[in-house]
Amino acid sequence: MSDLVRYPPPAFVFDLDGTLVDSVYQHVISWQEALLEADIPLATWRIHRKIGMSGGLFVKGVQRETGIVLDDAEVERLQDAHGRHYAKRVADVQPLPGAAELLRHLTNVGIKWTIATSGRRSGAEPMLAKLGAPADLPMVTRDEVARAKPDPDLFLAGAAKLGVEPRDCVVVGDSIWDLLAARRAGSLGVGLLSGGYGADELERAHAFRVYEEPGDLLAHIDELGVRGV
Repeated sequence: MSDLVRYPPPAFVFDLDGTLVDSVYQHVISWQEALLEADIPLATWRIHRKIGMSGGLFVKGVQRETGIVLDDAEVERLQDAHGRHYAKRVADVQPLPGAAELLRHLTNVGIKWTIATSGRRSGAEPMLAKLGAPADLPMVTRDEVARAKPDPDLFLAGAAKLGVEPRDCVVVGDSIWDLLAARRAGSLGVGLLSGGYGADELERAHAFRVYEEPGDLLAHIDELGVRGV
């Protein structure tokens, strides 16, 4: 009998905010405070719909919706203000249910994984200890790529750091921007409801599966081609 061909299991590239840590609403309020400093009124729900984009695209969306035109210096001040307000809330951000257990399980069964976030490294690094992730995790942050989501750069860089092809990665995210970036990277996209987007929105953005939160994904991990030890 001929030898059976065995393909390696997929690697995983995770978004961070709203996917592994419960930080979406901290970002929403931080952006709202930054906008108020700049005398730009914008309803909270409109801010939420943009979470997951790069900061630059977020500000472009704000300008389009409000009709307010900002110069480059004002855009930079707005992004810096968001970072300043979010920094005050980092200590309060906690992992989503099952996140640490999911990452530990993948490690235990020999699955490669990393985190690729549109956040800056200064805000992302404190989350590693809370998730039980190694300090030397080959994480990708906004500081390292030319363009953030919905461009694919973050997830392509995540695959490269893992030493695998993007087509062999499962990208897990909570927003339509994550899934658009995953599709453009040529990876399989999986959605989580923990960022506030609905299942129908995530499915329309080509999520292969949609789970409630990391713990739910872990309970169904076999659906993504991950076997036990």
